Amino acid sequence: MLISLLSNGQPHTPERLELIAPWWSFTKTVLAATALSLVRDGLIGLDAPIPDQPFTLRQLLRHEAGLADYGELAEYHTAVASGDPAWPADEMMRRLDGTRLRYSPGTGWRYSNLGYLFIGRLIERLTDLTLDDAVIQRALSPLGISNVRFAKTRADLQTTHQGSTSNYDPAWVYHGLLIGPISQAALFLDRLLCADLLSTGLLQEMQTARTLGGPIPGRPWITPGYGLGLMQGSIDGGYSLSGHTGCGPGSVIAVYRICDGDASACCAAFEANASEGAVEAIVVGQLMQRVRQGVDGIKVR
Repeated sequence: MLISLLSNGQPHTPERLELIAPWWSFTKTVLAATALSLVRDGLIGLDAPIPDQPFTLRQLLRHEAGLADYGELAEYHTAVASGDPAWPADEMMRRLDGTRLRYSPGTGWRYSNLGYLFIGRLIERLTDLTLDDAVIQRALSPLGISNVRFAKTRADLQTTHQGSTSNYDPAWVYHGLLIGPISQAALFLDRLLCADLLSTGLLQEMQTARTLGGPIPGRPWITPGYGLGLMQGSIDGGYSLSGHTGCGPGSVIAVYRICDGDASACCAAFEANASEGAVEAIVVGQLMQRVRQGVDGIKVR
């Protein structure tokens, strides 16, 4: 397992920290930060209708847009397991009937990778940049994040840490798949939530979650929820964590941050052949250890 931990922004450097790993759906948090920078700059409103679409940016970011998800397609899982090349996006949309809304925007919730494909396209349209360049210029570079890029080919994934990705086409992640050191994932989340990339108001919006029921078996969350590109979860002790979990063929990444007043801790963990809940539990354990020890100003309640 790879683990990276920060307390009050200061890293606690473990071994193998700089090994490259797929960020899977933690990429969504980076895309959300990039999209919210457009709101910051007045290029789009969170609640203004997206041109030619029946939903808003807020609804896309929070999975409330009414869109389905290609993960629901049996033939998608068969193709991935067989090592097939990814379908072109238009073919995926046709197979999924992706333009058909499953509910009226804002009236329900359904996790949708497709929604983040729409977000990526919106970013490109509003910035007149490729998604790669927009993410670097608007999110990664301003926060001092380096050695992170989008995986484009199977060969790109062969440079990543162990996992069953050698025959996986990263184009199956239609919104894009970032790869990079998990130290940079932890640093990105920590700096995003405490730096001035986004205004205090936008950070509050980002962390305002739709509650998604009660405890999930096998996972550490008492009350799970989803904000704007951020998973939110309450845990024992009354603490709330912000971050994102991601999984793909053969591996899981979880990146979360805990804050208590002016003190904070952030942890990223990556493991091959593990469940989401197991990796999340490692992250929660690392963060709660900092809490129990009262390290760097985080005190036991």
